Amino acid sequence: MSTAPRYRPAYTVEDYTRWEGDWELWQGLPVSMSPSPFGRHSQLLVRIATQLELAVESSGCHAAVLAEIDWIITNDTVVRPDVSVVCGDAPVRHVEQPPALVAEVLSDATRSRDVGEKKDLYRDQGVRWYLVIDPEANSLSAWSLDAGGSYQSVPATESLGFDICGDCRLSLDVKRMLR
Repeated sequence: MSTAPRYRPAYTVEDYTRWEGDWELWQGLPVSMSPSPFGRHSQLLVRIATQLELAVESSGCHAAVLAEIDWIITNDTVVRPDVSVVCGDAPVRHVEQPPALVAEVLSDATRSRDVGEKKDLYRDQGVRWYLVIDPEANSLSAWSLDAGGSYQSVPATESLGFDICGDCRLSLDVKRMLR
C-alpha cells in the first residue's frame, strides 16, 4: 500500500462557473447531472412547481418558486434542486441562502443521491421542508425540519399543508399533482 497522500481535486464555485454541461459541486468534487429526464419526470416537476406557485399566490406569501436554479451553499458546494421556494424575491442570479422548501423528482440516475446525500445536505443546511416525488411509486414523501434539526416524515397522501416564510400557510393537492 502506498504511503503517498491520495490526490483529490478540490474545485470551487469559480471553477464551476466555467464548466460546460450540467454539473453540481459537492465539497469540491464535480458531480455530473443525469441526462434530460423522461416525460413523466418533467411533467411532475411542472406540476409541483405550478401547485407551489398557486399556493404562494393564494396565501399572499412574499416568496418565489424557482425551478432548476443553482444554490451556492459554500465556495465548494453547489446543487441544483428541481424546485425551490425562497422567502422574499427571486434572486438576481443564484440562490445563496437555504430555501424554505426544496422538491426533487426522483429519476433512476438520481434516486440514491436525492434520498441520501441531498436529503442530509438539505437538513444540515436548515431547509425546513423537503419533498420527494417518486414517479415509479406515484407518491410524494415529505419531511419537515423539527426544532432539534432532524427531518420528521409528514403524511402526504391526499393533501399537504405546511407553513413557510414565517406566517405563510400553503396547501398542496397531492392527488391532483400525481394524477
